[in-house]
Amino acid sequence: MAAYAAFGAYAVAAAVFSGGRDQVWAIWAACGYAVALFMLWRWSGRIAAAGVSVALAVLAPLLWLSVAYPLEAGMAVIDRSATLLLHHGLPYLSDAQVTSWLSYNPYLPVMTLFGLPSAAGLGGLAGNSGVWIALGTVIPLAAAFWIAMPHRGCAACRRDALLATAVAVASPVVGLNLAVITTDPPVLALILLALALAARPDAAARAAGTSRAVSAAVGSGIALGVACDLKSTAWLAVPVLAAMFAARDGARAAGRFVAASAVTVVVLIAVLAPAALTSLRGADALVRNSVLFPLGLTRYKTPAESLLPGHLLTAMGTAGHVVSVGLLLAAGLGIAISLVIRPPRDVPAAVRRLAVGLALMFLLGPDVRFGYFIYPLGLIGWLAL
Repeated sequence: MAAYAAFGAYAVAAAVFSGGRDQVWAIWAACGYAVALFMLWRWSGRIAAAGVSVALAVLAPLLWLSVAYPLEAGMAVIDRSATLLLHHGLPYLSDAQVTSWLSYNPYLPVMTLFGLPSAAGLGGLAGNSGVWIALGTVIPLAAAFWIAMPHRGCAACRRDALLATAVAVASPVVGLNLAVITTDPPVLALILLALALAARPDAAARAAGTSRAVSAAVGSGIALGVACDLKSTAWLAVPVLAAMFAARDGARAAGRFVAASAVTVVVLIAVLAPAALTSLRGADALVRNSVLFPLGLTRYKTPAESLLPGHLLTAMGTAGHVVSVGLLLAAGLGIAISLVIRPPRDVPAAVRRLAVGLALMFLLGPDVRFGYFIYPLGLIGWLAL
């Protein structure tokens, strides 16, 4: 009840002070949280209340916005990249074709999969990238809670996993991003799946150095490799989890984790965008779109604005931009040193370290919006649930 009261207070504030898509979501969500809160107060039916909140705070505004509003800019980029991939084997425009900031595709090849139904000619909701992104979020998120629950065979634990998934999806952290359709929820869900897989081996298996700890490292590496092939915001999780595996399970497990992540990334790029690996032009396009554009180092800059320190520094001109990137690199170096000096020794410690690192990255980055805080908030929320 306390959680849904907090969700409702945020939704009411957003309904009053925001506008556009966010305001539409907030109106729907405030109603959903209020109904769920009433149900918890009167009947204590947690699963039913959480289900109602998912329906009203996520599904209803997602469908409403998909029908009543034009395609969101990020989804247009994904749909275009899918069409380019089908015809040219590369989801990026050439440098000569870049005419505005919307010409860039800051995502990696796996994100293109969400646009393939539209590129294949499907219309309506079946071809809506946002619907597929929602499915691509809920499935790995549910798997993360299912795997993380102890004694997964019992009915009570299945209910707990279902309840945790519903609360996470309905929360403003995930629900808002799903409803207004951003590309961050599936990345967060896969990071959480990697963390859940990393937590699987029990203490006895880890102490004995059995294959269970090794399989957890490989499974976690594969899940995180997929996340890293969606968006570059997942990359920081690789050194954090590698340090955790090294401290907890030994260098062999850490090596297997890194190898599994790297092989997954390379294989997926080779399958989905082979030109990025077989041609200099393709590799240059991959770096320019997924690395240089998010750092504000391309010809056209994103118009996204925020009051975060990194963006305010960038708005001061070239010197401010250099300072922002310098601070970002300094924060990255600080996180790296902390991983060497005092590595996290279990998954909760790794979650907290990753949340701090991502928060610093988003505070100091040159072209970052508030929506990116879905990652540190989502990580801490998952740990709490």
